Amino acid sequence: MTEFASLLGIGVALFVGAASPGPSFVMVARTAASDGRTAGLASALGMGVGGLCFAVACLLGVHAALLAVPSLYTALKVAGGAYLVYLGIRIWRGARQPLEVAVEARQGGARSPQAHFTLALVTQLSNPKSALVYASVFAAFMPSTPSLGYKLSVAALVFAVEISWYAAVATVLSASAPRAVYLRSKIWVDRAAGAVLGTLGIKLASSQALS
Repeated sequence: MTEFASLLGIGVALFVGAASPGPSFVMVARTAASDGRTAGLASALGMGVGGLCFAVACLLGVHAALLAVPSLYTALKVAGGAYLVYLGIRIWRGARQPLEVAVEARQGGARSPQAHFTLALVTQLSNPKSALVYASVFAAFMPSTPSLGYKLSVAALVFAVEISWYAAVATVLSASAPRAVYLRSKIWVDRAAGAVLGTLGIKLASSQALS
């Protein structure tokens, strides 16, 4: 397999994975609909950096370390699952709180883009299974002796795939019509988002050990 074909295969596989519903999608979608395009794009950047971290970790052989020390992977799963449950509870409990973006902005109470970036990054990194997805895709498509230039291209490709997808999600869901729907149905949308994150967290923490 040529390096170009390998990069193409990795790009397609990771795009399909990014587009699949999960905690990252829920976080970016809710952020964009509730806090607007700037917040959504900041979250998309956090997801892109998180994906880049996973890619670099896999290229450096972290997957092999997790295979060698299963207890480390178990600890990461429990910690990541607990964080998602905590996040889900926070969103659920805040569902009834009115969203007064304009007032918060005037009073300086709105969450900053940096805060949205950090929250998205932590949400992305809290799921260690993402690292295994990257490792599996790389194992399937990467040549046996990849060059440094190829590895740098893979890292850049991962960042581009992640940020382009979530930026598109943020742009669409921050538009006036989707945002108006969110504002009318905030309590139910937030509760659904909280329930999804909590369920994913419980599933992650209780899933079988790394094989």
